[in-house]
Amino acid sequence: MLTIHAADEFRAGWDAEPVEGGAVAVEGARVAAVGTLAELERRFPHARVRRWPGVLGPARVHDGPLPDAPSPRERVHAVLKLGATAVLAGHADAPGLREAAARNDVAVLAGPRPAAVVEGGRADLAVFDDGGACLATVCAGRLVHRRR
Repeated sequence: MLTIHAADEFRAGWDAEPVEGGAVAVEGARVAAVGTLAELERRFPHARVRRWPGVLGPARVHDGPLPDAPSPRERVHAVLKLGATAVLAGHADAPGLREAAARNDVAVLAGPRPAAVVEGGRADLAVFDDGGACLATVCAGRLVHRRR
């Protein structure tokens, strides 16, 4: 099912110009389109729409040790709660971490990379409030974290 994620503001990259009322259409694990909510609703009239307060943009790459938690699964989920959908390989070397990352579609990268939302790219998104707290994380097209 196609889902449109919309927010008060959208940024294709965290250093890109903001788009007021911007949105991202997601189909499966990929970005189908980016634009304003009005544009995407016209283009995809039957899509489910999720509206978020705050700023929508690319999910982060977690570039440090994964947070402590009782299990590898919980350590990976802690990263998702921070708005990250990728971790660096050097920090995912503890037993079970790579397997837990793979089960949750979290990318394990050899090195840092710039985060960007592009049409046809993997749908890794995050929404942050004014204070920088993560409100929602979309990993490979799936909503994996939502702050209540």
